[in-house]
Amino acid sequence: MLKDRLLLGVVLIMAFTGYSQTNNPLIAKELTEQQAWVDSIYDSMTLKEKIGQLFMVDVFSSDPKSKTDAIMTLIKNNHIGGVIFSKGGPMRQAKLNNEFQEASKIPLMIAMDAEWGLAMRLDSTYAFPWNMTLGAIKDNKLVEQVGRRIGLHNKRLGVHINFAPVVDINVNPENPIIGNRSFGEDRDNVTDKSVAFIKGMQGAGVLGSAKHFPGHGDTNQDSHKTLPTIPFTRKRLDSIEMYPYKKVIDAGIASIMVAHLNVPALESRKGFPTSLSQKVVTGLLKDSLKFQGLIFTDALNMKGASNYKEPGLIDLEAFKAGNDILLISENVPKAVAKIEEAYTQGEITETRLSRSVKKILFAKFKVGLNNYHPVETTNLYEDLNKPEDEVVYRKAMASALTVLKNNQAILPIKDLDDKKIAYVELGDDSGDAFFHSLKKYAEITKINVSSTVELLSKLKDYNYVIIGFHRSNDNPWKSYSFSAQEIATIEAIATEKKTVLDVFVRPYALLKLKNTQNIEGIIMSYQNSKIAQDLSAQLVFGAIGAEGKLPVSIGNEFKINTSYETGILRRLKYGIPEEEGMDSKKLGGIDKLMKEGLTDIMFPGAQVLVARHGKVIYEKSFGYHTYTKKEKVELDDVYDLASMTKVLATLPLLMKRYDEEKLTLNDKLGTLLPVLQGSNKQNITVKQVLSHYGRLKPWIPFYTATFDESGKLSKKYYRTRPEDNFDIKVAEDMYLRNDYPDTIVKIIADSDLLSRRVYKYSDLSYFLFKKYLEDTEGNDLHGLTQKYYYGSLGANRMGYKPLERIVKGAIVPSENDTYWRMQQVQGYVHDMGAAMEDNIGGHAGLFSNANDVAKMMQMYLQNGYYGGKRYFSKATMDAFNTCYYCSEGVRRGVGFDKLQLGTAGPTCGCVSKASFGHSGFTGTFTWADPETEIIYVFLSNRTFPTATNRKLISSNLRTRIQEVIENAVMP
Repeated sequence: MLKDRLLLGVVLIMAFTGYSQTNNPLIAKELTEQQAWVDSIYDSMTLKEKIGQLFMVDVFSSDPKSKTDAIMTLIKNNHIGGVIFSKGGPMRQAKLNNEFQEASKIPLMIAMDAEWGLAMRLDSTYAFPWNMTLGAIKDNKLVEQVGRRIGLHNKRLGVHINFAPVVDINVNPENPIIGNRSFGEDRDNVTDKSVAFIKGMQGAGVLGSAKHFPGHGDTNQDSHKTLPTIPFTRKRLDSIEMYPYKKVIDAGIASIMVAHLNVPALESRKGFPTSLSQKVVTGLLKDSLKFQGLIFTDALNMKGASNYKEPGLIDLEAFKAGNDILLISENVPKAVAKIEEAYTQGEITETRLSRSVKKILFAKFKVGLNNYHPVETTNLYEDLNKPEDEVVYRKAMASALTVLKNNQAILPIKDLDDKKIAYVELGDDSGDAFFHSLKKYAEITKINVSSTVELLSKLKDYNYVIIGFHRSNDNPWKSYSFSAQEIATIEAIATEKKTVLDVFVRPYALLKLKNTQNIEGIIMSYQNSKIAQDLSAQLVFGAIGAEGKLPVSIGNEFKINTSYETGILRRLKYGIPEEEGMDSKKLGGIDKLMKEGLTDIMFPGAQVLVARHGKVIYEKSFGYHTYTKKEKVELDDVYDLASMTKVLATLPLLMKRYDEEKLTLNDKLGTLLPVLQGSNKQNITVKQVLSHYGRLKPWIPFYTATFDESGKLSKKYYRTRPEDNFDIKVAEDMYLRNDYPDTIVKIIADSDLLSRRVYKYSDLSYFLFKKYLEDTEGNDLHGLTQKYYYGSLGANRMGYKPLERIVKGAIVPSENDTYWRMQQVQGYVHDMGAAMEDNIGGHAGLFSNANDVAKMMQMYLQNGYYGGKRYFSKATMDAFNTCYYCSEGVRRGVGFDKLQLGTAGPTCGCVSKASFGHSGFTGTFTWADPETEIIYVFLSNRTFPTATNRKLISSNLRTRIQEVIENAVMP
């Protein structure tokens, strides 16, 4: 029975529409129900109502009430079939849409031009990459994903048909209206991208529209302003301009928009628009190409059409040509009257009218208008700006970035320790996002352009220059060319320096550069969005690779499909939580806990960073440097890391020596340090003391021995200015006797051991390892860490003695010292023992921001590899990240802190046994988990203004944040 009804439905469709079901993109799955609904609606309509269905009028949701009232009149009096929304906002549009639909007897078909998303027309909505950018992507599945997200946005806003994609093949670089809206100049690439886009968008339940038939790509004229001529032969048109249409028709495109073009090979009448040509619309599109979907005219108020005939008459001609929907008529009442007159006089038959009207009704059923529901305004903004949108955008943009030139393998940047990098910004739009992202990887100096001579003088000391060319990303039609001065600047820099040019506009900008011989590297980033800038910076440093291919040719130098794939150096990437299987809403719990910390005066300010799978997905600063609330904490600000120094400075240097077989874990301290021979520490092993199982005292207050009998600093040990034998600058106007570090070692050597072997956290071994490393390497820890780690890692904010490298205002103070130094401690290490070692301690003294801590921790997670460099082997990492004394109640690894063995300990208890990290007295913490590949960094100055403030510790805030992070992992 059901089969018979289905067959009857097919017969009815053939009878009423003249088309078969095969390749009919308007047929719904519920065929019988669809046919019945169409027939019932059609049979109940008057002639004027039927004619009204042919019209789709435009409205701005930002229009004044007088204009929206005029649309309401057209709905009520002329029974128009649809509305195309243009500029405005999503909430205004939703409300207006609901009002219009309520007033319409037959549900309206709602359309938009949303080629790169609703943001093409609306504020507060998401803008996806332009087609030219998508054209550079090799994986068409990503284009499909973009199409799907755009489709979902349209559907959420009550839009049924999106006039996209543009399938024009942009052969002409001077095309004023297509350009970036095209997928490129290669017919196959344009076709494949179009099909993928259509599949994604229509799969989301929104009808697509291929435009601008028969092809608007090879002209230097704008049909909005005139009637462009496409002067090519039919053979050329078939092989280029019209090539995509057969494929998109086969792919099920729901509609096609006919352009206003003068194409002599298709229409012999001189200057006759294709949109009004029966030969083109009916003869070619319907009959030859067998297209059964909706056919739209391009806007009838465009000069390419409206110059031809008067309002009303042009609509009649367009309908007679074979178009189904007349878009943006200049005068709907007059046009309706003209068509009604032609119908009455037999010029238009009932068969012709019913064919178009029923196609429109079939389309309305397909998009669900047989069961219309108003647009829900609750959570509308949130639904149109989801994290999933940015995930897709970032994937697409990263895959589009194209390296056009890579002489001497200048990209990605390697060997950071011998690079001095400058950034020069050109163009009239901001490149701040690019610059700030570059600075996450290395020390980059921005050089402002003035005269070429002055610029070259400023660049004298740099050996690597990155030039960013930034122009407006507001829409695809914005100016994109280099100025003559900018060209001269680029050529001058490239003649003198190794240069990478990164272009954040359409590829055709490079046509102005007549000489690129001296430019070693050229990156095409296509758009100047913040995400494009961020990802391009990641490409420059090898965090991500270059995958894109050039979708158009640029003169003779850069052929179409030019592409240099660049390697990945496994540096940190940057993105959003959902890219790495984390829930951003759940991570928002960090913000709540940090607010609690600030409100409860646990610390004046802090930085928190979370990374997963090598990508930083959460990085925020909170509060201020001090409770005076004058200096906000910035991401570049550095904190005193306190005991995190152990695992970020001393330990990696020991691991290096272990990896080089210059040290073993069973070496005894007396062997490493002659000063310990004959002492009670000579037979303690490296493994034991680094596991805090060597019976060493936890701490010795070395500074207390330097007070005189009156409780003041003894002149025996201190001076207020540097003098002979008093060169160790402990703090401002406070210089310690030069031999005191040796005294510290002697005090440790002579100190008693604990009475029995138990787990006892101790700083003392790190004083000893400092001496060992500096004696054997012939350099202090400051120099050694820079030489072997921080320089090549690009950890330019990490290191000892920050006042020598960083402006004081970017160094967060750690305490108001009222017991020894009698001053605000800022830029000098908080720990007293480390301060007495010239602020270079094995256990404390390191300063950093969260980002650079994450680099070191990522290097550990990658088993000693980072940025294209092997620092030590996996075997070495495994040796140090092992709990050797767990069975004896000692949770520690060799240097690393580890998961607690009971209920209390350094973590939330929700991390793996393989995880490791360390905390610091000043209110710092970092942890890494090889199983989840999560890194967590927390930096604060809880010791300001006084170290007696233990609220951060007693609240367990740091581990509560860790629990939030672990719970944010998506199943």
